[in-house]
Amino acid sequence: MKRTLATSSFARGRRAADGRTRRDPLPAGRGGCRAEGTVLIVTMWIMLVLAGLVIVLARSMRVEAVCAANYAAAQQASAVEQGAIQYVLASLDGLQGLTPSEADMPCQAVQVGYGAFWILRPNFEDDREWAYGVVGEAAKVDLNSAPAETLLRLTDMTDELAAAVVDWRDADSDLTPGGGESEYYLLLGDPYECKNAPLETVEELLLVKGCSRELLFGEDLNRNGVLDDNENDGSDSDPTDDRDGKLDRGIFDFVTVHAVEPNTSAAGSQRVNVNQAQTQALSQVLQKSVALDRLPDVLDRARRGRPFQSVLDFYFRTGLTMKEFAPIADQLTTVNDRTLRGLINVNTAPKEVLLCLPGLDEGDVSALLAGRSGEEADLNSIAWVAQALPREKAVPIGPHITARSFQFSADIVSISGDGRAFKRCRIVVDAAESPPRLIYRQDLTHLGWPLPPEIVDQLRSGTGMQEVVQNVAQGR
Repeated sequence: MKRTLATSSFARGRRAADGRTRRDPLPAGRGGCRAEGTVLIVTMWIMLVLAGLVIVLARSMRVEAVCAANYAAAQQASAVEQGAIQYVLASLDGLQGLTPSEADMPCQAVQVGYGAFWILRPNFEDDREWAYGVVGEAAKVDLNSAPAETLLRLTDMTDELAAAVVDWRDADSDLTPGGGESEYYLLLGDPYECKNAPLETVEELLLVKGCSRELLFGEDLNRNGVLDDNENDGSDSDPTDDRDGKLDRGIFDFVTVHAVEPNTSAAGSQRVNVNQAQTQALSQVLQKSVALDRLPDVLDRARRGRPFQSVLDFYFRTGLTMKEFAPIADQLTTVNDRTLRGLINVNTAPKEVLLCLPGLDEGDVSALLAGRSGEEADLNSIAWVAQALPREKAVPIGPHITARSFQFSADIVSISGDGRAFKRCRIVVDAAESPPRLIYRQDLTHLGWPLPPEIVDQLRSGTGMQEVVQNVAQGR
């Protein structure tokens, strides 16, 4: 007992001596484990944070790499598109109104660097197959010059829209029955004036009374000229269609606002007006193909027969033979106008457009289509029409037809070599002068990829462009 008290007194003495309470140390093993555990936890948290940062950084780098690749692909597609536009301008230079064939101007998978482009055109023979090439605008009905009677012969055209087009383009404010002037347009929810001036684009029709996207573009939602699956499924997906297995094109592929040509021969020389030319000037042209013993009779008929409706009327009424008429037909005219607007190119116009010519029926159009496809057909002028149709049919359409096109549209689809990006645009080129001029461009990329999807899929998988084109052609 005494020892315990003494020890207690000694402890209190130690506390009193240094002024603080001192604790006995803990066993060495327990303190070390706690310190090492704390360090381990802190280290794990640091490693977890670092791992997260690495993952975030790696993901960010991957996104940046993908964005950079997509940007490079987009720039490549844009460069290919610019190359395609220059290709079209160069290919149309110096054609003197002729429409190039695909053999003369390849338009399918034309490679530019690592990318390639296609130039689409409607396939009026088979709406399940893609067709390629530029389209002469003279192969369409001109909205700025065609009378209402001609417009009404277009498939899907309505009386209301035909009359409204006339009111929209003419300079006066006189109302055509069924049409529309400013009084109509100013009462719309988004009012505007009637233009009373020529249309500048075909899409401008959407502003005209009676026109809708369905009437203008039909079932061809992406405007690629082909019946896609979504355009033949009823109301399952846009656009709503009749599921009849045929493409309703609307009127877009058959109308234009760009058809104009110089009133000169293919060689660029001034034509002779048979209605006003002096005998000497007309004689100089006729001497090129008419025998001297027949020349006085032909000239006499020419003087007494004036005025002539067209050069076809001149051919029939002067008694020329086709052998005499064909070589000089392109050198003759019946008007003094420097330019001729809205003539329909009978060499290239589709059936739907030829049916718009006055007085023609299905049989007449079939005769024209057969006449221009013959091996011996001379398409350098409209002279061949006088052989394909009887006189009572040929003469009325003479003032409305031509054998040349000087404005061309091209629907260009461009894609990068890896399939990551594509561009699409529609351009119109005026080739009446050299060099040709780009007069219109519309971006169509928002309409989506218009060609077989296998092209994109195979390019993205690393297949080469040439092999892709071969695979698609073979249905693979």
